[in-house]
Amino acid sequence: EVQLVESGGGLVQAGGSLRLSCAASGFTFDDYVIGWFRQAPGKEREGVSCISSSDGSTYYADSVKGRFTISSDNAKNTVYLQMNSLKPEDTAVYYCAAAHFILNWGDSYEYDYWGQGTQVTVSS
Repeated sequence: EVQLVESGGGLVQAGGSLRLSCAASGFTFDDYVIGWFRQAPGKEREGVSCISSSDGSTYYADSVKGRFTISSDNAKNTVYLQMNSLKPEDTAVYYCAAAHFILNWGDSYEYDYWGQGTQVTVSS
């Protein structure tokens, strides 16, 4: 059974940091791209970042470049999203997702598996 389990969300003040984790199981981790998406109330789901488990290539949305860092621990089948200098506009439910093959990393329809999400709330 494929599972993606996010953790690490919470409430933080603006300027603070959080680290999200995405623990994967049930598929060959090294063959997949793992992405982080977020969805705020009333808004569409948007791609935040992704990492290729095979070669470590990373991608970021412009809105988080320089503040967020994605990394992967292949031995633990876990991907992390380190979020620094958080802003109130970063408030959303954050999801991790896995895709075997993608053309556009920010397109949620290209991902095969999804986690249940973790809430991140940034207060001003």
